Amino acid sequence: MKVGLFQYDISWEDKASSKKRILSILDSNKRSKMDWIIFPEMTLTGFSMDTKKTELDVEDIKFFNSIAKDQSAYVSFGGVMDDRNVVLTVSPDGTLINKYSKVHLFGYGDETSHYKPGDRTEVFEIMGLRVLPSICYDLRFSYQFWDHAVAVDVFFVIASWPKTRSEHWKTLLKARAIENQSYFIGVNRIGVGAKLEYSGDSAVHGPFGEELLNCRDKEGLFVVDISKGEVAKVRREYPFLSDRKK
Repeated sequence: MKVGLFQYDISWEDKASSKKRILSILDSNKRSKMDWIIFPEMTLTGFSMDTKKTELDVEDIKFFNSIAKDQSAYVSFGGVMDDRNVVLTVSPDGTLINKYSKVHLFGYGDETSHYKPGDRTEVFEIMGLRVLPSICYDLRFSYQFWDHAVAVDVFFVIASWPKTRSEHWKTLLKARAIENQSYFIGVNRIGVGAKLEYSGDSAVHGPFGEELLNCRDKEGLFVVDISKGEVAKVRREYPFLSDRKK
């Protein structure tokens, strides 16, 4: 499966400008064939506490559905629905196949005062790969991934992770891949939002922890190949998960 990591400079609380930028980047990558495209957290606004601006409306949903149809790809994108920070995944025909609400809200950034937490995680499939979504701060809580490890081939996290803690981001992405013997995909933004700088560092690690892709601080759509067979191979050769204490 070819996965596209969409790392870009989100226009702060400006959906119209963000949409234009997204379409421009897609237009410059017409030759890139992808099966799945993943965008950063609160894709159109940045990580804002203004609930009126971050709420996904009908036109926003149509925008991402049209991308899925135009690209013939699954699309995962972020925003707010029902006062919850969510990531939605739609199929190539625009059908919603999964909605995940962020479980761990970022109290340090006052997210707990503006949004409601989710209360569950759900594994779903994309082209035979078992997938589990997460959002930003969730990455710090290993049990959210560990508890599902044997039933998941690919974990992904969409984020607005600031540059000041970029080493945490890079370290945790790799650690989660190693401890769960799975692919781990992290998609972060770049640029500046609300005076915070974001360095990107979107990346993909394989089930042995190897770095398959690192977007560093560049804007664009970055493509990587992943396969279910590689997860099965690593788990077969190194059956570490069978020794875990439940």
